[in-house]
Amino acid sequence: MSANGPSWDQAVLRPPVCDAWKEITEEAAYQLASCIVLLGYMGGSGIFGSLYIFGLLAPGYFCYALWGWLSACGLDIFIWNMLLVLACLLQLAHLAYRLRRNTIPEEFDLLYKTMYLPLQVPLEVYKEIVKCCEEQVQSLVRDQNYAVEGKTPIDRLSLLLSGRIRVCQDGQFLHYVFPYQFLDSPEWESLRPSEEGTFQVTLTAETDCSYITWPRKKLYLLLRKDRYIARLFSSHLGYDISEKLYSLNEKLFAKFGLRFDIRLPSLYHVLGPASSEGESEDCEELLPGSGQASVSEPPPQPPPRRLRAPGRPGPTVTCWVRTPPVLSWKILLSCRGLLWTM
Repeated sequence: MSANGPSWDQAVLRPPVCDAWKEITEEAAYQLASCIVLLGYMGGSGIFGSLYIFGLLAPGYFCYALWGWLSACGLDIFIWNMLLVLACLLQLAHLAYRLRRNTIPEEFDLLYKTMYLPLQVPLEVYKEIVKCCEEQVQSLVRDQNYAVEGKTPIDRLSLLLSGRIRVCQDGQFLHYVFPYQFLDSPEWESLRPSEEGTFQVTLTAETDCSYITWPRKKLYLLLRKDRYIARLFSSHLGYDISEKLYSLNEKLFAKFGLRFDIRLPSLYHVLGPASSEGESEDCEELLPGSGQASVSEPPPQPPPRRLRAPGRPGPTVTCWVRTPPVLSWKILLSCRGLLWTM
């Protein structure tokens, strides 16, 4: 140890006492740096809190470096504070990269807030779902067909983001598909992963529409790999099919005053024979604006979404989970068939 200074044990056990305090304060750069650093350490947690902290620490340490260079004339003070400034800038660059990587397009952000955030789905899980559809938004112009009856193969699953789709079969109007509803949930549930088939209905855009689509094989691989995503899709598909069933049931009630209990699996045996007989009506008879008094009626509105997270009170799709997927699809087709005979 140097003879001019105390040893380490003396400095720790018996620290020297200041003989006298300075009568003048430090320069303005030192005071400004202390205030900025104090404000910086008041930041919160999370990525935005870290941006706040390092965004204030960087100029604070820079002011310390200026004070060490211009006032204290200490090379070590200047070097150490410049190293701290560099570390803060690197942290800011890393945080900005993370923030940009976590940013998703506006359409997918709105989809997350509408369908997945109420179910408390983690953002990382949602990104896996979006990645499966390659983050691409497809579009349909007015009167363009999404699928043609008996011709379009069932090789995808699509979700409508905006617009309105009309569903018909043999010219008979069945129901509408509104935003944040699946376009082809019955067709998806009707086939096993190894089976192939074609659409039994025609889906036509009534307005300019946008939708996202998952390729069938790619989505099956994702569902097989992640059971949580598989349960999530099962809930959404079951809810979507039940909404289509209820819309068809409302048509039956409006015509005959009969409201079937579609929650019962035995409904298929009631509706099955009726679906094989009857004559088809013209689709224009049920469409708004077909030359009758319905021209002045407002366009149909989508039903409110009532899907809840598992374990939370409120309407759920448990009634649909009890029914096998293939049977649920058959019930929907049977309801459609009963409408065709009217």
